[in-house]
Amino acid sequence: MKGILRELLGWLVVIIIAVGASYLVITFVGQRTQVSGQSMETTLSDGDQLIVDKISYRFRDPKRYDIVVFPYHYEKNTYYIKRIIGMPGETVQIVDGLVYINGQPLNEHYGNEIIENPGIAEEPITLGADEYFVMGDNRNNSQDSRNTNVGLIHRDELLGRAWVRIWPLSDFGVIKHE
Repeated sequence: MKGILRELLGWLVVIIIAVGASYLVITFVGQRTQVSGQSMETTLSDGDQLIVDKISYRFRDPKRYDIVVFPYHYEKNTYYIKRIIGMPGETVQIVDGLVYINGQPLNEHYGNEIIENPGIAEEPITLGADEYFVMGDNRNNSQDSRNTNVGLIHRDELLGRAWVRIWPLSDFGVIKHE
């Protein structure tokens, strides 16, 4: 009887450690998320499964072109995946379908289509010290910082950075941000 109790207690400790370690990893290190929609085509596709790196922004600031994940304010447990275009302190504007940062055209190879709707970026938007302007790569099929329901993203809202695509297996690998 004593041997059985010892064995059960051993298994209970292992289970508690496994649950605790899983909680710590999901909370502080990485989290799985799924791409829903075409807003990041052709970089990410509808149904792609990703691991979000939640730790790197604890040690460094986000960079332009990082693909970031942040919560959608109007629906619990729903996240947006977009690319950082405008950095804190910069002025972003969309003129004649092109993105301008501080009055200069953005030199990018994402979102190569001419933007049909500049949204709130039709007028210059100066970002605060902790604000980011994000856009989907599929510029004419993306709810992003141009839309008032998304708006500017604050640093503390960034859940993390898209890190690895785990599904589909044919596209498995580290996600390139630039």
